[in-house]
Amino acid sequence: MNTSQLIANRQTFFGSGSLQQLPRLLTQTPLPTLLFCGRSLLRSAAWENLGPQLQPLLVGIEIVPHEASPGEIDNWVARWRGTIQRVVAIGGGSVLDAAKAVAALSQHPLNTLRYLEKVGDTAIGGATLPLIAVPTTAGTGSEVTQNAVITDKADIKVKASLRHPEFVPQIAILDPDLLRGAPEQVLVCCAVDAFTHLFEAYLSSRGNAFTRQLTLSGMQAFVRGWPQLTEGGKRGDNAREQMMLASWLGGQSLSMAGLGVIHGIAGELGAIKDYHHGEVCGRLLLPFLTLLDQSPHPQQAELMQALNTALFQQASERPAEQMKQWLMQHASLSFWQQPPSLSTDDVEWILARSNSKNALVSYSREQQRWMLDQAYRIL
Repeated sequence: MNTSQLIANRQTFFGSGSLQQLPRLLTQTPLPTLLFCGRSLLRSAAWENLGPQLQPLLVGIEIVPHEASPGEIDNWVARWRGTIQRVVAIGGGSVLDAAKAVAALSQHPLNTLRYLEKVGDTAIGGATLPLIAVPTTAGTGSEVTQNAVITDKADIKVKASLRHPEFVPQIAILDPDLLRGAPEQVLVCCAVDAFTHLFEAYLSSRGNAFTRQLTLSGMQAFVRGWPQLTEGGKRGDNAREQMMLASWLGGQSLSMAGLGVIHGIAGELGAIKDYHHGEVCGRLLLPFLTLLDQSPHPQQAELMQALNTALFQQASERPAEQMKQWLMQHASLSFWQQPPSLSTDDVEWILARSNSKNALVSYSREQQRWMLDQAYRIL
């Protein structure tokens, strides 16, 4: 019998305009506070409105331009260790992960690689600075997860996490207004990442009634938001609100039930390529759904039938294929078209390291290779 553990934010603010809570939270408990963000935030209407209130409450601002490397994390820690007592992160998953890593490692003596999963030699403790996480994308769910993802594409070629239950941000502010004006490609690919978190956690060998109800709620929110995600006006606002909910629930779900073969491949691919993680997951999701309909695994078949009925109110002889067609027909843009390339050496490198994670089925190297063949141009 699987036992699941729910670890969440101590406070979660959700809804349009909830970003306005941030200045109050900072002044309520005055502490030297460092902000991590992306450059786009500083050019946004949200910053134009809120920046004059926030800047006097900050000791500094660090820009996160991409998935942070171990060296970048170490440099930030060295710069701010002993100076800051709180961290705020406003941005996408890379920004939130970098902030989580710095908040934790500023309280630990060794460098990032010593603690990093897959390559480290030292268990990380739970000491961390308080963190307020404000996502500006709806995909990773990093605002409610235990892990901070770090990527080294240059030297050791690894994408791995710093992980501890205490690393869940104390406070999350989920303001769907922050998704307005985001590029369509970003909105769509982040949303596919959120769906993949939910879907893989739903099919996880670690799942139970509790985790599957949570993932189902998230996928229902995704289905409500996916068709109108990039629209303007009230319909678009409602859709992005649903997607922000789906993303948060996806973060909860992956923490409790784990992920599957899609992320088992995507994590390794992300160690050597700069392709958007959500797009990678989406490209792999479509062939994975084809594999699902061919699977003889009885629990998978039962779960897919139940999911199909819950999401689309009808049974199907090929529920995974129906899901695949629905996702493609209702997508705001065809993210799966014009696939980028992988070399045969890239594929071999990925397959030597990929795995099925917590999937109910252990997918063979040949099946994983077929997924890559379907998702990318192999040169």
